[in-house]
Amino acid sequence: MQKRHKNKQQYFLEQAETTQKFVVPFLSDLVEITKDTTVLEIGCAEAGNLKPFVDLGCKVTGIDLACNRIELAKEFYKEHKNRDNIEFICQDIYKIEPTWKKFDIIIMRDVIEHIPDQAKFMGFVKNFLSEKGKFYLGFPPWQNPFGGHQQICDNRLLSKFAYIHLFPRPVYKAILKAFGESEVKINGLMEIKETGISIERFERILKEENYKIDKREFYFLNPNYQTKFGLKPRKQLKLIASIPWFRNFFTTAMYYIVSK
Repeated sequence: MQKRHKNKQQYFLEQAETTQKFVVPFLSDLVEITKDTTVLEIGCAEAGNLKPFVDLGCKVTGIDLACNRIELAKEFYKEHKNRDNIEFICQDIYKIEPTWKKFDIIIMRDVIEHIPDQAKFMGFVKNFLSEKGKFYLGFPPWQNPFGGHQQICDNRLLSKFAYIHLFPRPVYKAILKAFGESEVKINGLMEIKETGISIERFERILKEENYKIDKREFYFLNPNYQTKFGLKPRKQLKLIASIPWFRNFFTTAMYYIVSK
């Protein structure tokens, strides 16, 4: 698992494949995607999720705090036939003027669970959504077996332990140290513990920030698992999906489309 995350080219291609197979069709039910469509990805990293939109000729913008990853994104797209339709920005989203631009589609896949103060964030990002725009968000509920992202641990055994992120902070941190994780890795995982988000809290934020849920899907097996592990995606059982809080423990991915 750790090897995947270190191989940025592989990670880029995996992101592109999952978005092509699952995110674009999920969006296409509600919005027509053409060469005139404007797309913003927040937390784009190497921008693999943007590739299907670039391939379609959309006008895309990717923004991320990590300048080294933005530079990789530029490298990956430098020979693309539609490279003139791409803009990459290394910047804190809060430093962008609220009147900057309006986009037809905003996407965030596996990002919202890393952001502190998600209510503030969702309120601010709404500035960049056009009046009829759609905002796609995909994320793993915090309480799911690997909601703490412990799969990125350097220790191979530890990376396969489900639910350990749910231990109290001191216990979880002690486990990470006992298995030899670096201080940097431990700090990163503890930050995820602080920002991890449940289905219920996310939907409460949407309501508070005046978003409308246009579409949502619960997945027992994350669509991205097909790309990574060859596992066919499976939607969550309706009975489990209907039980608040309990559903978080057995749902590995949520897909949402929201709008103003």
